[in-house]
Amino acid sequence: MPNIASILKDEIVRLARKEMRKELEGLRKASAQYRSDIAGLKRRVADLEKQVSRAAKKAPGTATSKTTDESSTKFRFRAKGLATHRQRLGLSAAEAGVILGVSAQTVYNWEAEKSRPRQSQLAAIAAFRKMGKRHAKGELAKTEG
Repeated sequence: MPNIASILKDEIVRLARKEMRKELEGLRKASAQYRSDIAGLKRRVADLEKQVSRAAKKAPGTATSKTTDESSTKFRFRAKGLATHRQRLGLSAAEAGVILGVSAQTVYNWEAEKSRPRQSQLAAIAAFRKMGKRHAKGELAKTEG
């Protein structure tokens, strides 16, 4: 015959487990709900980040197109145009570089489309493109002499 103390102890353990099961069931349901909420929020954050990156990509593109529209009416740099104008004036790349205030290698790089002139240099190139042969030779004589 089992001891009354062990029966009482077993009954208390059984009741405690039953109560724990009830409490844990609520916690499990809440935990599952929180996990699904977190997953939904992560998806929403990812979508919003994509929208922000798309908007950021569009914004500079539209801003640059406006500035290029404004500058295109003023001056548009073309490597081929610079090379043909320099040859039309009968100047070497070094001489054109002296007039433009840059090195001969820079002029070669611009003409080969390996680099593009800075915004500050575009004004000098625009003035260079308006020069005739005599004016270019005169500018060259001023800088050398």
